[in-house]
Amino acid sequence: MENAASLNRLELLQVADAVAREKVIDRDIVLEAMEEAIQKAARAKYGHENDIRANIDRGTGEIRLARVIEVVEEVENDATQITPVDAQFQKEGAVVGDLIVEPLPPIDFGRIAAQTAKQVIVQKVREAERERQYEEYKDRVGEVVNGIVKRVEYGNVTVDLGKADAVVRRDEMLPRESFRQGDRIRAYIYDVRQEQRGPQIFLSRSHPQFMSKLFGQEVPEIYDGIIEVKAVARDPGSRAKIAVISSDSSIDPVGACVGMRGSRVQAVVNELQGEKIDIIQWSPDQASFIVNALAPAEVAKVVLDEDANRIEVVVPDDQLSLAIGRRGQNVRLASQLSGWDIDILTEEEESNRRQAEFSERTQEFMNALDVDETIAQLLAAEGFTSIEDIMYVDVAEIAEIEGFDEEIATELSRRAQEYVEAYNSELEAKRQELGVSDDIINLQAFTPAMIVALGEAGVKELDDLADLSGDELVNPEDGILRDYEIRLEDANEIVMAARSHWFEDEESEESEGAEVSEAAENAEVSEEEIPAN
Repeated sequence: MENAASLNRLELLQVADAVAREKVIDRDIVLEAMEEAIQKAARAKYGHENDIRANIDRGTGEIRLARVIEVVEEVENDATQITPVDAQFQKEGAVVGDLIVEPLPPIDFGRIAAQTAKQVIVQKVREAERERQYEEYKDRVGEVVNGIVKRVEYGNVTVDLGKADAVVRRDEMLPRESFRQGDRIRAYIYDVRQEQRGPQIFLSRSHPQFMSKLFGQEVPEIYDGIIEVKAVARDPGSRAKIAVISSDSSIDPVGACVGMRGSRVQAVVNELQGEKIDIIQWSPDQASFIVNALAPAEVAKVVLDEDANRIEVVVPDDQLSLAIGRRGQNVRLASQLSGWDIDILTEEEESNRRQAEFSERTQEFMNALDVDETIAQLLAAEGFTSIEDIMYVDVAEIAEIEGFDEEIATELSRRAQEYVEAYNSELEAKRQELGVSDDIINLQAFTPAMIVALGEAGVKELDDLADLSGDELVNPEDGILRDYEIRLEDANEIVMAARSHWFEDEESEESEGAEVSEAAENAEVSEEEIPAN
């Protein structure tokens, strides 16, 4: 009988070792799960109200059961607590806080108890395995991994990575790409999350960084850090652009990524199901970089607007379709790659637009300054875009224009000032008529024309402005201030500034409430201090 018991003990340890090895978790975790299972079975036999502990000797495999009772001043639960007086019969000198351990005989597992124990062990081992998987993969976000397709459900692919399962959702696959059970798959880990059902490892084959990592595997110079991938833009399965730069002037980054006879880039193209890849030389000069990014189209001229983060690109008439690309693909990828909004015009369109703007400014100067067309054209040709420009610029600078002298320059400056003052007075009168409050003016974020536009849209009080979003102010289609050059970030800041008084009011109310509460407490104290008659 003793030999049989010893055999069972050794088998218990061997099972724990085998499970720990198979699931790649700590042996102690498996043994703790077994102890918990034995405790659950023992409570079912001796009563769930009892505090029963099980211990498996890590060396011999011997199982010891015990009932634990706490010594307390006042008993609330007879099954787990005992008074110091009664405790003296079991443990001499017992005091409050002591634990009395009563050994219990081993139990024989019945069919139901064994099944319950098995469920507890399986659950605990699964939890430990999930925790191990999460700890192993949470720091591997950004890696490319290889796996085998385990199953495909509704287009989502479950991948066996060896020590864990991962999922490639349908929207993270390449278009028209399909996998079957048993296929090998390579993908990019873009997220690892701890969820209710365990760690979820999310893979992607359409992520821009997947392409970047593939080039890192194919191009030794990228792996060694000599060539850096600065940006990637992808239209998955169709076309992509990748910008690279070399820290060694003797190494051509584009040529290194293309490889001998295109071998390196072709390996990436094959992995991405034939996705066409444009490899572009990155440049710190944004204009040069965007010209490169629009390849293979040729660019005649670029005009940057850094405040609006927009760039205007002028191309020859025969290059327009190439620059835009099929369904706007080329310009869209170039925009993603550079982070700039790109407007493409032909040389003819740009010429017509510039002529229209020139005529418009000329007419504005003629009307506002009461001058003839020749003077107005000279001002427009010199780069003046508004009456305010003429008013604020130094008179000497205007006098330097060919055909002008100091007298003409002084008169033009005076007329510009009179016009702007009259216009602002007109706007101020309209602002008062609309009833726009001074609080909006005090924000100092708007010109008089903007304030009138707000008033006409019904934004008259600070709360009206605070109730808006930045997009409602500057949306190109229906924004209240869409005709004025205000960035969305600036509009959001203006709205937050308009809301600041809300928080000040809350703080004021809290402060007043605290003062009232403190005054009430002081009054109570004062009443207590008054002696009774």
